[in-house]
Amino acid sequence: MANAVLVIAGPTASGKSGLAIDAAKHFRGVVINADSQQVYKHIPIISACPSAEDKNTVPHRLYEIYEPSFSGSVVDWLEQAVAEIKSAWGQNLLPIVVGGTGLYIDNLINGTTPIPKTAEHIRAEVADILAQKGVQYLHDCLAKVDAPSAKRLNPNDTTRVRRAYEVWLDTSVPLSKWHEQPMLKRLPEAEFKVIKILPPQSQLDERCALRFDQMMAKGALDEAQYMNKLHLKPKLPAMRALGLPELIDYLNGKTDLAQAIKLAKLHSRQYAKRQRTWFKHKLQADIVLNECYQGGLELEKLKI
Repeated sequence: MANAVLVIAGPTASGKSGLAIDAAKHFRGVVINADSQQVYKHIPIISACPSAEDKNTVPHRLYEIYEPSFSGSVVDWLEQAVAEIKSAWGQNLLPIVVGGTGLYIDNLINGTTPIPKTAEHIRAEVADILAQKGVQYLHDCLAKVDAPSAKRLNPNDTTRVRRAYEVWLDTSVPLSKWHEQPMLKRLPEAEFKVIKILPPQSQLDERCALRFDQMMAKGALDEAQYMNKLHLKPKLPAMRALGLPELIDYLNGKTDLAQAIKLAKLHSRQYAKRQRTWFKHKLQADIVLNECYQGGLELEKLKI
């Protein structure tokens, strides 16, 4: 199939990475990350990045590309994902987009609002306002120029409030008006084939707990210690990686290790449940797996 893109989506701990590697071997493909936590450096264990062995088995792209201080957005990811997909096509490889971030996958398949990327000096100006006066002040400023967006956004949602104000400051057009424009597809020529994994919640709960125990055994606490020493703002995307806030609380004496692990497992289960619900209702798929992937899928059915 010309211009084919295989998308593998599902909640955390559902076996997406294993399926992606099997598909890459079967179809001669390249695995492209669509997970908003796995784009960050220094937390490969906590974010469950593919191992070095996995990366040597088949090519992987867009893993561990950002420093933790960078606040990556769906726009940043989409630009790079489109470039990697076109590069794969150019090498006669099948691009296999895999991840659990529904926003990334939805924007890739269905398109985005045509909001231009804001200028660097605008982003710096808004960051300065945010640092000096806080997100509540920025939200108040947004309300004066874009009341619909201010009403829609939580005043404590630093990332989205900042983005909305940046857009208005740079374009003189409110973000709410940009959202009224027709969707823009970055890859209109792409032919998407989608596999989604929707295991029972009980199975996901067990795997989330097991995965976190395995992460702790592999050195997740060392990664948390490294991140803690960077003294980054806790609201940065990298600092919100599953399990990281709880381990940092332990390192800073706010809780004991047993409680930190218990909370990390709880929050992982809750996150997986939200992902499962989103993919169940929002993403159309050619194949739906009702169990966590552990091998054996007849990939010929996709007819790529």
